[in-house]
Formats: sequence, structure tokens, C-alpha cells
Amino acid sequence: MAASTLAPPIRIARAAVFAVFGLNGFLSAIWVVHIPAVTERTGVSNAALGMLILLMAGSAILGMQAAGPLADRFGSRALVAAAAGWLSLAVIGPGLASGPLALAAALMVFGFGNGALDVSMNTQAVQVEREYPRPIMGAFHALFSCGGLVGSLAGAAALHLGWEPRLTMTLAAVFGVATVALCVPRMLPRTGRSPAAPAFPPTPADGPDLSAAATARNKAARTAFADDSPERASIDHEHAELDRRADNAAPEARIDTSGERPDGRHHPAHRRAAHEAPHTTDRPVTEGGRPDPGADRRALPGNSTRQDAEPARKTAHRRVFALAAIAFAFLMTEGVANDWSTLQVRDELGASEATAALAFAAFSTTMTIGRFGSDRVSGRFGPVAVVRWGALLAAVGLILIIASPWVPLAVIGWALMGIGLSGGIPQIFTAAGNLGTATAATDMSRVFGLGYLGFLAGPSVIGWLSKPFSLTQALIFPLVLVLVCAWFAPIVRGATS
Repeated sequence: MAASTLAPPIRIARAAVFAVFGLNGFLSAIWVVHIPAVTERTGVSNAALGMLILLMAGSAILGMQAAGPLADRFGSRALVAAAAGWLSLAVIGPGLASGPLALAAALMVFGFGNGALDVSMNTQAVQVEREYPRPIMGAFHALFSCGGLVGSLAGAAALHLGWEPRLTMTLAAVFGVATVALCVPRMLPRTGRSPAAPAFPPTPADGPDLSAAATARNKAARTAFADDSPERASIDHEHAELDRRADNAAPEARIDTSGERPDGRHHPAHRRAAHEAPHTTDRPVTEGGRPDPGADRRALPGNSTRQDAEPARKTAHRRVFALAAIAFAFLMTEGVANDWSTLQVRDELGASEATAALAFAAFSTTMTIGRFGSDRVSGRFGPVAVVRWGALLAAVGLILIIASPWVPLAVIGWALMGIGLSGGIPQIFTAAGNLGTATAATDMSRVFGLGYLGFLAGPSVIGWLSKPFSLTQALIFPLVLVLVCAWFAPIVRGATS
């Protein structure tokens, strides 16, 4: 199914999610560019600012963990509306703060909304991606970067014009609320479709498809979206709900033509026939040779289903943990690049401040470009290839950075790191949202939370390692991390593969 044949509501929903990702980056950048002005007015020192940023990060993690179960219960669209509206209004807080305590409270509120929006908008993005015949998650994350760029430029322009932070942040809040009001109603509502249904066919790189029937059923249902009529879309939704109910029907409700009732007893006619037949028994017996009275109860279909479901839940939990661990490693490496790229080129290679800034510029630029291109690569070669070869490309970049005594080669290394890391996180989040469980948003919140911890911890770990070793030597640590990510890349293979 070509993207051009998708119903307009699907394409509009994609554009709405794009806008919310961009809004998140925009609001975050508005706060970042005003940090010097806000800290000067509130009298917060650099050391205190570091503690406040950690407080904001902890609040963001709480927001992530709270948003997951709420999105599973009420749907991601409702949570996007609440979280994006919260974040839009919360950006005013730092601009109005007049002292350290007020700033701390404002940043806690801002961080909580930011974390909740991260989970809810990515959950909605996974839902939209399921309706497409190809991956589109990377583009969503690229729009976040673009929103950050726009917010940085807008904030810089406001500061150049001499505007007060509270004015700029209030205008940003108005823009955010208007964006939420315009975009959220156009997002996809909560549906009954199984999250395990693949949005696009698995590639050879991802391994064989072990659920051909489910894939065919999903494809047939989605083909109907080519008709733009609202009535057809409504019928399709009803059919999907009926399919879900049929798949989840209780064993007692299913037709049994064998003559045996769900409770293990026979219908009267079959009982009479059995009475007339020669008596034989193959029922399980105890060690003493007597019939086992608990055998029938244990063999009931409902009990068997519950017993089979337990290993499936444990498998899903293990996959969530594995995805969270890879997200931790990827985002830890990204955090290292964000905070240490400029310092490494300046302090280790003797470059000027302006030249050293090119390292981070190269990294952030190639990461944004790479996220736009990662969807095409994932669609052709599969998510495993994106994670594996991306991690290896990042490793090549780190080797150049560690080994090179020349600034241009080191800048190229940071650029390669940006390309290599660009596609990994979108693939990990897509995999976390498609594990086939009924708690997709909660699964994503766990992956987000641990990944975010890695993003925060990475710069600190390099700072500690740079004391007994040089800064360049300390970068061997993220090199090992990306090599581990390359090895465990198959964990992002689709849940139905």
C-alpha cells in the first residue's frame, strides 16, 4: 500500500504528530537559551544550577513513569493533549521565577510535563506508524531537532531585541497551547487493534515472518483505508474491534463440536453413547494408581491459556529490559557527544573556541540529517541493520576521535558519530511500542526512563574517567558501549518476527 493511498485522516495525524514533536523541541530550546538570563535574575550559581537541572531531570523521569500507564488506560491522544498543554504553560514558570526556590519549583513542573510528553507523543507516533507501509519514526525525532533549532533562533532573536524572558516565554506558551488545540484533535484515537500487528512487512534482514496469518489479516484490514469515506473508516474500525474480540474470546464462548462441554463433562447424548460403549480410561492417575481428581481442572482451556500467558509476559518483560539497556547505552553515548565534543577538540587538540564549536555543530547536524534518512534505510534493510551498522559507524567515528591528532579528522569523527547514532533510538522506541502487550505505553515509559538516565549519566562518567585518564582516553568507554549495541542489535527485531 503506497502512502499516497492512505486515507487523509492518517496523513493528517502524521502531520499533527510532527507538529507536536517540533513543539517539544521548540519549548525545550526556549528554556535553554534563556538559562543565563534566568539564573542571573534569580541569583542561582552554576553549582546550584547543576542541582536544579538534576532535579528537573528527576521530575522528567517521574513524568515518564506516570504517563505510560495513563496512556495505556486513556489512549495516547488524551495524554498528548494533557502533557503538551502542561508543558506549554510550564515554560512560563522559569521566566516568572524571582528566586532559587521558585525556579526549582518551576523546573520540576516543566520537567514533569516534558517527560510525560516524551512518552505520550512517541506512543502516538508508534500508533501512526502502524498505519503506514514503511517506517516513519526517524522523521518524528528529526522534527524534534528541527523544533529545537527554531526555538534556539527565536530565543536568540528575542534576546537580541532586548525582550524580557517572561515575555518571550509567555509568547512561547501561547504558541504551544494554540498548536495543541490545532493538532491534538487530528491525532488517531485509541483503537482496539493489537499492538503486535506490523505496520509494514518484515525485511529479510529481520528474519522470517512467523505470524503470516496475523500479517495477512492486518494487511487486508488496512487496505480498506484507501477509501476516503468516513463511513468506510468507521466500518473498518468496527471490523477491527470484532476481530480483537474474537481473538480474545473466552474458551467457554467458543463452539465445541466434540460433544464435550467446556467444564470437562459430556452432553447428555454423548454421555449415553459413552455409557453403552466398552469402558476404558486413559485419565491421568496418581502415584498410587488412582485417578487424579485435579487433572480435569488443570486441563481446562482457560487454565491452559493462563499458564501459556505467563511465559509470554516474562518474555515481554525481558525484552523491555533489553531494549531499555540498549537505549541506555545509545543515549549515554549521545549525552557524551553533547557535553564533551567541544571540550575534547579544544582541550585535547588545542583548537580555538570557535573551531571547537564545529565538533558539536557537525554532530548535531549529521544526527538531524541521519534521522530523516534512517526511515528509508530501515524500510529497505530492517531496524536491526539500522542499529547494528549505525552503532558500528559511531564506533568508527569514535576511533577517529581517539586516534587523530588533527582537528579536521576529529570533527569528521564527531560527524560520523552523529550519523551512526541518529537511527538507533527511533528503532528502539518503535520496537518497545510493538511488543504485542496490552501495556505498550508503559513498556515505552520504562525504556524511556532508563535511556534518559543514560543520557544524564554519560557526561558525568566521562568527567570521572577524565581524572585518572585523559579526556580522549575516556572516550574508549562510549566506544565499548556502541560495540555492545551493535552485538545486541537483533533485540529490535519486530515482535512478530
